[in-house]
Amino acid sequence: SFLSELLLAVIFSNIEKLLDGILSDLFPGVTIPEHDYGVLQSTIHSSLCQRSLQPLPSIISKVIQLYETMLVRHGVMLVGPTGSGKTTVYLVLADTLDTLYHAGLQNPFYRPVKTYVLNPKSVSMGELYGEVNPLTLEWRDGLMALCVRAAVQDFSDDHKWVISDGPVDALWIENMNTVLDDNKMLCLANSERIKLTPSIHMMFEVQDLAVASPATVSRCGMVYIDPEELKWMPYVQTWLTGFAEKVKPLKLSEFLLEALEGVLVL
Repeated sequence: SFLSELLLAVIFSNIEKLLDGILSDLFPGVTIPEHDYGVLQSTIHSSLCQRSLQPLPSIISKVIQLYETMLVRHGVMLVGPTGSGKTTVYLVLADTLDTLYHAGLQNPFYRPVKTYVLNPKSVSMGELYGEVNPLTLEWRDGLMALCVRAAVQDFSDDHKWVISDGPVDALWIENMNTVLDDNKMLCLANSERIKLTPSIHMMFEVQDLAVASPATVSRCGMVYIDPEELKWMPYVQTWLTGFAEKVKPLKLSEFLLEALEGVLVL
């Protein structure tokens, strides 16, 4: 069951049946039981509704896959094109963990989440990791160093997620290898080393892994967000929900939905 769930997180939705066939060949006569996520799944559903989003099974499944991946990896990559729902997946998981914590459920992973979001490709290497001022010879932390340092200095049991939202390439990600492996150490150019605490997770939102090195990819857990599972209908339904609250009668929203179904391909 764990092997199946781990592989489902990183494959395209249209080859799930192929995966089932391979697993049945490897383990003949073994029936994979359906895992009951109970209150976790129902809380994810509620969190999506609170954000006025459509609680689709595919999105709920991806949130659960991210949750399970983060249980075993402190470095996680959310892979998928723009608009596929990567940001929504981790935001909903953060909402869910916060809700479950305040509900009093006894699970060490059910904790509030603090996020530190940055775009590593919008700044130079010095601005990202830190550099020495050539005039004053003083060290100045970069964005990544500031985020990690702030997370380390937070001694609460809350989750701290440092999220890099941008393309992954060898220019900047190679410096993260010591962070992503078992050392959990951010090494700066001034010879300082910042040790990550158990409550810190490094998360990467990327469109693809075309230029990411195997050394980096092998250090991270992967969750692939397939845009083919989402398509366009949830966007329209969410828009029409807000539209219907402002415009009466409601039949106008139904008319717009029928019109869009006629011109857009499912």
